[in-house]
Amino acid sequence: RKIMSKTPEQRQTLLFSATLSSEVKLLAERAQKDAVIIEIGEEKTPTDQITQYVFPVARDRKMELLRTILEDDGWDMVLVFCGTKDNAEYLTRRLQHVGIDAAELHSNKTQSERKEALEGFKSGEHRVLIATDIAARGLDIDGISHVVNFDVPRNAEDYIHRIGRTGRAAALGDAVT
Repeated sequence: RKIMSKTPEQRQTLLFSATLSSEVKLLAERAQKDAVIIEIGEEKTPTDQITQYVFPVARDRKMELLRTILEDDGWDMVLVFCGTKDNAEYLTRRLQHVGIDAAELHSNKTQSERKEALEGFKSGEHRVLIATDIAARGLDIDGISHVVNFDVPRNAEDYIHRIGRTGRAAALGDAVT
């Protein structure tokens, strides 16, 4: 809004986005006159290539459940989402303490620390990447076998973005909440 207030009234405004949240749609309506929406591709649901599971579990047993499922050999490259950076740090320490190699990715990390965590995850150095929603959008990492929502996302759109990190490029994936 601040930028728009500094631009001429007569202008051309273009907006490109993979997804449009309701807030961005509202902003776009204010910024554009007689807007034309051009959609490329088809809208897909996450159920096309991702098998989704829900495990109702008491809060004090979530860590135990996560540890149990991570001990399965079929869980090769696992992205675990937490709601806060404090939870991500705590969970990473707990998993490392029990011998599960995990790295963390959140906004308190420097750019070089984030890059190091991502590269370690991509290369297989770390089997598990614990992340906040900073990793829910824009990351394209081949081979993520499973996405785990350790903390339930705040809204459906965040859920879609989180689980969309697996089941990419015609591969199958699993999402666990």
